[in-house]
Amino acid sequence: MSRSYKPPRTVHDVQPDARRGRGSATRTTGRFERFQTQVFDDGWDTIDEEPPPLRTTVQPDTARTVISYNQSPDIAFDRSINPYRGCEHGCVYCFARPSHAYLGLSPGLDFESRLFAKFDAPEVLERELRRKGYKPAVIALGVNTDCYQPIERIHGITRRILEVLSAFNHPVTIITKSQLIQRDLDILADMASRNLVSAAVSLTSLDRALARRMEPRAATPSRRLATLEALNKASVPTTVMTAPLIPGLNDHEIDALLQAARDAGTGRAGYVLLRMPYEIKDLFRDWLEEHYPDRARKVINLVRSTRGGKDYDASFFTRGKGEGPYAELIAQRFQAACRRLGMDRPRHALDLSAFQPPLADGDQFSLF
Repeated sequence: MSRSYKPPRTVHDVQPDARRGRGSATRTTGRFERFQTQVFDDGWDTIDEEPPPLRTTVQPDTARTVISYNQSPDIAFDRSINPYRGCEHGCVYCFARPSHAYLGLSPGLDFESRLFAKFDAPEVLERELRRKGYKPAVIALGVNTDCYQPIERIHGITRRILEVLSAFNHPVTIITKSQLIQRDLDILADMASRNLVSAAVSLTSLDRALARRMEPRAATPSRRLATLEALNKASVPTTVMTAPLIPGLNDHEIDALLQAARDAGTGRAGYVLLRMPYEIKDLFRDWLEEHYPDRARKVINLVRSTRGGKDYDASFFTRGKGEGPYAELIAQRFQAACRRLGMDRPRHALDLSAFQPPLADGDQFSLF
């Protein structure tokens, strides 16, 4: 019996069974590639065959330097370290996704499954800190991708970086959404006693189902709150980052998120409005259509209302908070909640004066 013809249909390039537990729905080609690809059903039903699971791979990423510098006037730090490229947490909204396009990979599923690790980062960092003329300033750890993502449990690069910074009395801030940071409380508590560290935990929703769809391999909301509590008990200064706030999706949780963080002992808060540069706008739309089709149009229209009618505006100072009536309403609600809860404290200032490279092998003590 011959098969009946079925017209071609466009489908996601990786089927749901193969990408279970991932954030993105596609492996869309990066913007620098010459050719764009699209999977479709040719009518022979082969596309519905059982797909192999999407596995995470890790490759070495070598570099002459590990400290990245920026001159952005709206960022509170001028240097950062990212032990990993790509992030297995799979947060669909992650602003770092487009960076995978520079590697010839997809900002979609490749970003969360084809990872790169800077295995020699601690040794390279030590060389950089010993350079003549190096002037210390707070290093932000894990800004582009989470320094405590799941593969850190195996490779321990972040912990070794912290050991180097501690030995040099170098101040550092950390941002994460992983409970794995608690593994390093011994180092962090010691650095906190010397006013050398602060930590921010990202908390996007108290709705476990929403959090799991947005951030499929990140810690649950309850574990993040427990992490904040553990850090505070260890006297590590903390901030809760309700980032990103997504209009029409999680922005109604502002008060509840801040209250939960305050109950965990945190006295400072910040937020970032959803950013959709480059490929993220398409990835996020695909995700909305798959998980929240009933409100996808509303969410996108609200986001655009905070970006001058566009998907994104990269202008300094407004890219993180947006503009327009809806963005102003979010800002006012956030500020009011912070004042009510006593979470409008100024940024914690870390000690820069204690920086001192330890003696290396072969060094002699100074006579003076």
